[in-house]
Amino acid sequence: MSVDVLAQESTILVVDDTPTNLQVLFDLLSAQGYRVAIAKNGEAALQRLQTSQPNLILLDVMMPGIDGFETCQRLKSEPTTRDIPVVFMTALSDSVDKVKGLSLGAVDYITKPIQHEEVLARIQVHLQLRNATRLMERRTEELNQSLENLKQAQLHLVQGEKMSALGQLVAGVAHEINNPVNFIHGNLHHIKEYTQDLLAFVQLYQKHYPDPVDEIRHRAEELDLEFLQTDLVKMLDSMGMGSDRIRDLVLSLRNFSRLDESECKAVNLHDGIDSTLVILQHRLKAKPNYPAIQVIRDYAPLPQIECYPSQLNQVFMNLLSNAIDALEESAIASPAITIRTSVSDSTWVTISIADNGIGISESIRTKLFDPFFTTKPVGKGTGLGLSISHQIITQKHSGKIECCSTPGQGTEFVIQIPAGK
Repeated sequence: MSVDVLAQESTILVVDDTPTNLQVLFDLLSAQGYRVAIAKNGEAALQRLQTSQPNLILLDVMMPGIDGFETCQRLKSEPTTRDIPVVFMTALSDSVDKVKGLSLGAVDYITKPIQHEEVLARIQVHLQLRNATRLMERRTEELNQSLENLKQAQLHLVQGEKMSALGQLVAGVAHEINNPVNFIHGNLHHIKEYTQDLLAFVQLYQKHYPDPVDEIRHRAEELDLEFLQTDLVKMLDSMGMGSDRIRDLVLSLRNFSRLDESECKAVNLHDGIDSTLVILQHRLKAKPNYPAIQVIRDYAPLPQIECYPSQLNQVFMNLLSNAIDALEESAIASPAITIRTSVSDSTWVTISIADNGIGISESIRTKLFDPFFTTKPVGKGTGLGLSISHQIITQKHSGKIECCSTPGQGTEFVIQIPAGK
């Protein structure tokens, strides 16, 4: 930047209680193209700085009221003015006073009587230094932002590849299970009819031939024919329930993966939540040293929501998995997860997932959505789940997600999504 351009873009505040000095400096600096502001004492200078900030301050040391040292100290204590270069003007030749001024944050000294060339040279140097510093800070900020963008891109890439692989695996397993299950389920109806026909035939035979030959009678006793006739029907009913259960699981797996639904589309959010709960069912059941986790659904009627279904299912999976982890660690007697949904003014859809575990401290809660932050042991958590969930809700769906927790009273995650998204 040339000297002329530098002067035209710079404002200098001159603080001095001597009118002659103010006039000399005003004329000198104005002639060089600088914008010049003046203040007759420290109090006036501090007051002026509340409304406008110069690029550099020429500050007299010896002034009535608060002197230059006190004025400089106050400038450097305020975040809005601490970075403005301060050049002291003094007739003092004592090095102790110069050291004091520099220790308070001044960048240089000009000794009175003022030498014009010296003043202009020192001002130019410090303005150039400040511009260079600002440019470096701006470039550093840009580099930091670029680095953060790169981290986020890598985070999305890794998680996207992971979820894509998981989705393909889930969809593949669901497809492979679906064919034999459909075959079994479709034939169970016929098997039940055939069995009932055969049992009816046996009962008809027993009615008309109540006294069979010894060989048939002994065989009937060995088979416990009466028990077999009643239990066979129960077994077929149980097999029907089992095949229905497997079909529901396959449907949930396909609903969760949603590989064919990468675009934004209208869906029922309750289906995604319920499908995720089906997949996590094995973790909700009772274990030898831990009771079953009760799931309380408090669903309000929801409209079809325009969203990215597979990504929202990923959020539900992360939040529910974390709730289960928290309950397992808390080891409370009656663990429960409460899921509530509601609509606010037909504008926002709210999903709340709360557990009754031990809660989260404030120091941890403020870091929950930071990438790679985790309180889980090495190998159990990556610290990406909540960060990814936050990005999916806030960036992909223009929504909000927050955590509310009180130690000893559980944790609640609240998601809000625009109803029209």
